[in-house]
Amino acid sequence: MKLLRRGNSDNSDGDDSKSVESSAPIESSPAESVGKGRPTPKRREAETRRRGPVAPPPMTGKEARERRKANRGSKDDRKQASSERRAASSERRERMLAGEDKYLLPRDKGPVRAFTRNLVDARRNLVGLFMPLALLLIFALFLSPGVQAFVTLAMFVMMLFMVIEGVYIGRQINNRVRERFPDTEDGGFKLGWYAFVRASQLRKMRAPKPQVERGAAV
Repeated sequence: MKLLRRGNSDNSDGDDSKSVESSAPIESSPAESVGKGRPTPKRREAETRRRGPVAPPPMTGKEARERRKANRGSKDDRKQASSERRAASSERRERMLAGEDKYLLPRDKGPVRAFTRNLVDARRNLVGLFMPLALLLIFALFLSPGVQAFVTLAMFVMMLFMVIEGVYIGRQINNRVRERFPDTEDGGFKLGWYAFVRASQLRKMRAPKPQVERGAAV
């Protein structure tokens, strides 16, 4: 009887201990209770999820052409975009020809280059006649073989005058620029060549367009 009672007491103690263990609250670990429990997604991943899955690459040439056509938009949209680009390009060119410094090429920007252009445009330059005279002499070569010697001599004389006037223009421009802008680093052969190239062009073909009249005081 004592043995039976002892066994029952042992069983009861075991059951009580199991009940106590089962009824004890389960404590959560700090890692589970603090934070989201997962790393924060990167910005690129979040944007990819918002955009949705990436379309697979085209398998055939026809599919690729259809996809490009769909991405281009409708014909009216393409015409409108093309007309807007032409209008913007035309506006930039007009402002460049008007001499606005923001739209000029790097070689034409700055007050020194603007002053140089005005000096060249205000005077009459012999080198400005080189292009039409050179074309006239080239066409004269096809008229008669007897005039080739004369044309060759005339071309040589023209080139000699161009070199002399180019040196004169370069020196004159550099002297005037140093008087007006004593602290500038733009000068020498580079500025003289810039003035010579502009002087050798026809007045109507110069870009930017002349801002002063011939004979004007600059």
